Amino acid sequence: MWKRPEPGECAGYYRDVIRLVPDGDLPETAVREMAALRSLLGGAPAGAAAAGYAPGKWSLEQVVGHIADVERIMMVRALRFARGDDAPLPGMEQESYAAAAGHERRPLSSLLDELESVRGATVSLMRSFDPAALERVGEASGFRFTVRAICFHAVGHAIHHRLVIEDRYL
Repeated sequence: MWKRPEPGECAGYYRDVIRLVPDGDLPETAVREMAALRSLLGGAPAGAAAAGYAPGKWSLEQVVGHIADVERIMMVRALRFARGDDAPLPGMEQESYAAAAGHERRPLSSLLDELESVRGATVSLMRSFDPAALERVGEASGFRFTVRAICFHAVGHAIHHRLVIEDRYL
């Protein structure tokens, strides 16, 4: 059921993060990825969360908040398309979201708890999709996407940011 999306199922820029998702059961991968991120950030040195790895880069709080925001948006898209909603959906401007969210004013532990709640809802929704729902298509940001590609993107996006955190923040 969770076969990797084909190139025609999503915009090209989705492919980079979809590539990061290991083969296997996607909801289980999402659960494992949340545990990996929590474990990684649980060991972050004091003060590491408050600063970006370079000038103009987000803090760890902002990154975790961004993962939750994007996952929510992706899963709303997946839900709408899976239910046959064919209204084109707008894109999201991540910098505007980050600026308005105030994630940097919240404790990292609170943001991880929020992301874990979002992830739980994501996993439940993904498990609810039957094969026909995963094949349904909708339009967002001016591109066509299958529900399956959106689900893979949500997980791959989180993996991408975990890898950046490992490489550049910690």
